[in-house]
Amino acid sequence: MNTQKLLTVFITFFLVSAGWSFAQEKYRTETDLLGDVKVPVDAYYGAQAARAMQNFRISGQYVNDYPDFMKAWGMVKLACARANTEAGKMKEDVLKQIEPACQELIDGKLLDQFSIDLYQGGAGTSTNMCANEVIANRALELAGYKRGEYDKISPNDEINMSQSTNDTYPTALKLTMLMQNDDLKEQVKALAKSFRALGNKYIDVLKMGRTEFQDAVPMTVGQEFHSYASMLEWELANLNNAQKSIEVMNMGGTAIGTGLNAPEGYDEYVIKYLREISGYDLKNADDLIAATSSLHGFVVYSSALKTLATTLSKISNDLIILSSGPRNGIFEINLPPRQPGSSIMPGKVNPVIPELMALVSYRVIGNDVTVNISASDGDLQLNAYEPVVGLTIFESQKLLTNAMKTFREDCVDGITINEDVDKRNLETTIGIVTALNPILGHHVGDELAKEAKETGKGILELVREKKLLTEEQIQKLLDPENMVGLDKSKYEGK
Repeated sequence: MNTQKLLTVFITFFLVSAGWSFAQEKYRTETDLLGDVKVPVDAYYGAQAARAMQNFRISGQYVNDYPDFMKAWGMVKLACARANTEAGKMKEDVLKQIEPACQELIDGKLLDQFSIDLYQGGAGTSTNMCANEVIANRALELAGYKRGEYDKISPNDEINMSQSTNDTYPTALKLTMLMQNDDLKEQVKALAKSFRALGNKYIDVLKMGRTEFQDAVPMTVGQEFHSYASMLEWELANLNNAQKSIEVMNMGGTAIGTGLNAPEGYDEYVIKYLREISGYDLKNADDLIAATSSLHGFVVYSSALKTLATTLSKISNDLIILSSGPRNGIFEINLPPRQPGSSIMPGKVNPVIPELMALVSYRVIGNDVTVNISASDGDLQLNAYEPVVGLTIFESQKLLTNAMKTFREDCVDGITINEDVDKRNLETTIGIVTALNPILGHHVGDELAKEAKETGKGILELVREKKLLTEEQIQKLLDPENMVGLDKSKYEGK
């Protein structure tokens, strides 16, 4: 073995003994306020994100579980860079270096760099700094520099210029909610449309309406389904109204809303660019100090999610009741069978999809409580509990969006009715006597109801026996237009 090979072997042995990887060093060292931090050499994130990954190992739910959140950070940082340039604080060449990295986030790239737990202290600082570090290092790389060369492009001095976590974090949260709200509203519209289709299909089929689980007065099956569609359309209008509350930002307020370190005009410029980049009708609050410490917009929007959840729960449980049986329940409708319902009872099929919709709704209602408590407990000029507010609203949006899609596709679109059951119920119910009051009078109605209870006969059966009405009158009475005042024109085009 020649001298050169011997030297190579000796150096290799020495480096391995000293703990070095001969093939490639695995970490780079970055320094922050607390000292040195080892960061994986191929990571775009830096010291503060690395610390957060160590400190907040709580839920296994990460900020990159919501891709729109990363997209929102790209929008915020891009708008800030452009605003700083227009305000004369950032150099044009620096902007050009930053823009492509921001755009990559907007395009859905670099998601794997944001593996920070959604449960985190610090009012979102870890997430903001992760965005700053990722954009800085990617910009450095695109400009031909090495990751970590922050004297060229700094996470704090350039990417976070004229900003604080306290204005960028809630803005990124709201942008994410706006994007996810678009998907949510589409599912509400689609579900309402499905109920409208059922309503139109069964608009002439008479049934008994019920109050307090007791027979009340007649209606049509179609009217019942149309009522569910109307409830959902009300919720859609409520979501549109609530959306306005999360279109109000506090950008340019920096730490507590006073605008410290932001150049003149920056707050107007940054909102202008955010509107252009996001496509949403954003504006800044008229009081940035109030907007920095208050979570008003989140509370209003979360409340809209809660009311949507209560409506979905009500509709789901109605469908469970109406499909109950099949032999010993109401059994007016059939839900598509999705899976065997029991490990012990042969032949049992449970209403698993409406149950799923209802239990998701319960979770969303609970999440709204979390938002309310978090908003009420924020102290002085900042609410440090924004991370849990963000994650609960994100979760509620995701759960409702996915569950409504499943509810519609795997349940509502496949609902059929048992028209013979509706007809039998109408013939035998005592409740139909109310519809006869205008013709026979209340006293005769009381006597018919009493006899029906005593004999088990139906009201119409007794009417025929006593010849109180002709068959022609009975059939005219049972015409939906006469029985329930059905006006089909109100449903046209829906």
